[in-house]
Formats: sequence, C-alpha cells, structure tokens
Amino acid sequence: MKVRLLGTGAGGGFPQWNCACPLCSACRAGSPDVPARTQDCLAISSDGRDWYLLNASPDIRAQVIAEPALAPGPGPRDTPVRGVLLTDAELDHALGLMLLREGGGLSVWAPPAVLHALADGFPIRAAVARYGEWHWRPAGEPVAGLDVTTLAVSDKRPKYARESTADGPWVVAYRISDPATGGSLVYAPCLATWPPGFDEFVAGASCVLLDGTFHSAREMTGTGTSTAAQHAMGHVPIDGQDGSLARIRSAAGSGTRWMYTHLNNTNPVLDRRSPEYRAVTEAGVEVPIDGTCLEL
Repeated sequence: MKVRLLGTGAGGGFPQWNCACPLCSACRAGSPDVPARTQDCLAISSDGRDWYLLNASPDIRAQVIAEPALAPGPGPRDTPVRGVLLTDAELDHALGLMLLREGGGLSVWAPPAVLHALADGFPIRAAVARYGEWHWRPAGEPVAGLDVTTLAVSDKRPKYARESTADGPWVVAYRISDPATGGSLVYAPCLATWPPGFDEFVAGASCVLLDGTFHSAREMTGTGTSTAAQHAMGHVPIDGQDGSLARIRSAAGSGTRWMYTHLNNTNPVLDRRSPEYRAVTEAGVEVPIDGTCLEL
C-alpha cells in the first residue's frame, strides 16, 4: 500500500492566514525549522495507479498538483483520483469535494450521519451532483483491493449540523489494510479522547497517523479562546496524564510506527527547535511534513 501525506495541518493550515503568532510569523519568514503545512489530507493506493483520498481539504487543488502520483493522464481528462473516504463532516475535511467537481463524479464513503449532513445541513451532495455522477456509500466497505474498517471515536458534529437529527457516530477512525503486503494504516486525525477500543483498533498496525492538533489542553488560552472552548473542539492533547503521548509510550515496542498529523497553528511541536518537538520525537513519534511518502 502506498500512502502520500498531502497535508498535515489542522483547519486553516499553517501559517494560518489571519494569525501573526510567533509560530506563524517564523513560518512566513522562511525558517527551515518551521515548515508550512496545508490542511490535513492523504492519499492511498494499492497499486500506484488508482488513488483514494482520506478527507478532502479546502487545499485539495494545490495538494493534488503538488503530488506527481496524482497527475492526470494519459487522456486529457483522465485522473487517478477515484474516490474519497471522510472521517467526519467538518468543513476542513469536506469542502474539497466541491473543488473535485470537475472530475465528473467520484465515490465518497462516510458514516451515515456525515452523509446526511452533506445532503441537508451543508448540501454539498446536491451541488456536486450537477457536475457528474457521484456515489455516496457507508464507510467500512472494501476499496480497490484494500480492506477498510472503522471505529467510532466521537459524536462531535460540525457547527452547521448542530440541529441535525441524524444519529452518530459523527467521527470515525479508519484502519486500512493491504492483504497483498500485510501492511496496515490507522488514520485518526480527530480524537476527542482516547476512545474505548482504540488500543485494540491500532494493535499490530504498521503505522498510526494520530490527532496531533494541540500539544496541551490550555494551548489556545493566549488567543482569547477559553480552555472549555478548546476542549469542545474535540481533540485530545499530546501532553498531560491523559494525553496521547502517554498512551503511545505505554505501547512502546509494539513495532507500530506512530506519527502526529492535523497540527494546529498554535502547537509548539511545529517548531523543530522546541522542547515540545524534542519530547515527541525522543518518545519515538514522528512529526511528518506535507509530501511524506510511505510504503506499507
């Protein structure tokens, strides 16, 4: 299985367009230790020809253009992008569908609540249907030679769907396995907590791409955001007794390759010179940049 990390930043990317914090400023100044990141998205393929996106970020056009494996051809309108698997209904992960409308139609897999939200609360489905033949499928079906399983990790719904009557789960993690190689990838960019069953879900995985949005539970207080408001965003922090890094340390020696993705512009781990970055990498966890390639 081939994996391309198209984007590794949280909503708004990095640097964020409306932010002049020290991290964003250092990135804008061109510091090699603080690389820019587009919004979280990746592509997977079992054969290197047919590719499937995991989430479709608002940066998808630039991300596809930057990845040679996703270049169109040989025909003038041929594209190797075959479909999209959505973890949730957040705009940061679904708006890219609108930018893929020129493709003439794709298959989209998502939890039922997400499919409902994209037909009702934010009607992307009706909008893109005018441009081609789209297929909307429940998450968990096999995809082009790859086995796909999901785990419900949160019932956090996007703001536009707060009045929705659809039953959750609203957020899932994916485990995608290649029967030909035995490789497996867990993709969990949005974890409100370390959910029940997650240890079993990741057990034996070749690689886990994990929610690294915030380093600490109080990280955004300096931006005028309260701790309660940050918690409501639905992302378990890296640091702390209940943080994800402590859980990863307890799994040391498992043979799994751990990585943080979906990093918010406030996260000090973005700076490779920071003690927070060193603590993460010394624990054996990677902080990959956009464009990272994996073979599993």
